[in-house]
Amino acid sequence: MKPALFGKTLAELTELTAELGLPKFTGKQLADWLYHKEISSIAEMSNLSKKARELLEENYVCGLREPSKVQTSADGTKKYLFETQTEKFIETAMIPDKGRRTVCVSSQVGCKMGCQFCMTGKQGFQGQLSAGDIVNQIRSIPEHAEITNIVYMGMGEPFDNLDEVLKSIEILTADWGFAMSPRRITVSSVGITPKLIRFLNESEAHLAISLHTPFDEERQQLMPVQGAYPLSDIIDVIRQWNFHGQRRVSFEYIVFHGINDTARHVKELSRLLAGIRCRINLIRFHPVPETPLPATDETALQWFKDELNNKGILTTIRASRGEDISAACGLLSTENAAAKKKPPFQCSE
Repeated sequence: MKPALFGKTLAELTELTAELGLPKFTGKQLADWLYHKEISSIAEMSNLSKKARELLEENYVCGLREPSKVQTSADGTKKYLFETQTEKFIETAMIPDKGRRTVCVSSQVGCKMGCQFCMTGKQGFQGQLSAGDIVNQIRSIPEHAEITNIVYMGMGEPFDNLDEVLKSIEILTADWGFAMSPRRITVSSVGITPKLIRFLNESEAHLAISLHTPFDEERQQLMPVQGAYPLSDIIDVIRQWNFHGQRRVSFEYIVFHGINDTARHVKELSRLLAGIRCRINLIRFHPVPETPLPATDETALQWFKDELNNKGILTTIRASRGEDISAACGLLSTENAAAKKKPPFQCSE
């Protein structure tokens, strides 16, 4: 398949038009059509000359891809299935909440991290997404004009595909792109320390770290990546960074009954995070096949939240959304979709 224009930065668009012998300003025209206007084909780029459009169509496709399938939850959450440029499958969740529309995007097909509580990890790693694949999840859903927030919390580990993730954030936030505030974007990671440092330096988006327990041995049992990138190193990096402006850091904490919701955990979390301006988001565990981890009950969850708040750590309980369509936290997986006959595929070219 020809390479896609959608998902390229202004610098890349300017370079490719120069290689085709087109005027330098054509790159800006392409960015305007791709990211500011509702087009789905090169032929619609009416302020380009006929020759320019023919040259582009000979060498590129527009690259927008409509979702192949959509499921709607009883709570209004929608889960979209997309086919990628490499003919793999990914899932994207759109979560409505009063005046907000949050899109949870994927950054990889599957995941290498192998976290015990995650269906995507059970699927294994099947490939990286391009910046175009990532941004297409936002641009090609029917609600794209209503999106208020974007979270990189879908399939995959964003820092394991950091080049494309950063490129996608550039497209989303640049004036020549979608001109979205980086304060509307949150990237969640298990904490790959060298990539964490790079992300903090090269992006203004919010950071969320998958924590789940403050104890090293427990965390390694839940998240094998702990062995390579210890939690203590991650916290050291965060302590050295200034989060006292509008940029936020938060910690994701899936709660398991009797495993990570005890007074011992409250005490260690308060020690570990002392002095860091942050929030802990408590998340209900949604059962994953062949994973014997027990979900906590509502009484224990509320107690844990209150105890952390009493220690001075801002703590909230994240509402579970889309569980009936397997769109809730930790449930995204396209293993079955990939194994079956491909769903109908729609390409704008």
